[in-house]
Amino acid sequence: MRSPAHTIHSYLLAKDGNRPHLMAQAFSEDAMLSMQVHTDSIAFPPLARGRDAIADVLVRRFGKSYENVYTFCLGPPPEQTASAFSCEWLVVMTDKCNGNVRVGCGRYDWHFDDTTGLAERLAISVEVMQILPPAAVEPVMKWVASLPYPWCVTEAVINRAANVVGVGPVLAWLASNNRCSCFE
Repeated sequence: MRSPAHTIHSYLLAKDGNRPHLMAQAFSEDAMLSMQVHTDSIAFPPLARGRDAIADVLVRRFGKSYENVYTFCLGPPPEQTASAFSCEWLVVMTDKCNGNVRVGCGRYDWHFDDTTGLAERLAISVEVMQILPPAAVEPVMKWVASLPYPWCVTEAVINRAANVVGVGPVLAWLASNNRCSCFE
């Protein structure tokens, strides 16, 4: 049986690296994805049923538009025996068409199959998505390259972003949801 941490890591490697074949290491064949998007800066369908449909939405179509993708789960990995796990996330990516940088955050709510450890359900909420000009690529990528991947603490995300212009709304949302004292 796969551990929840390994399942989540496989998902991140599939999505961030545009590797749809890795979704078999993350989701059961009949898994369900639900998405709530609370911003006009990005769009996703509200539901996807089945591993192939999830791979299409989160890897294939996503990979057609974005590159240089880094997704971080904020907090410690789930326990080996967890059947459910929730965490905030941070994503950074560049738009293939115009070079803009996107920095966003939200929440993952995972539910795992007790026998295989694969995800049966994933609910993703996209709370904030900032769009920055291409000139932001260097400082943003330098920032995310300094973070441990894929598990990172919110304090590190916020503290290491001191010189990155334009990510304030993302950092503020992360700090408020994690009851972080980073801005005090």
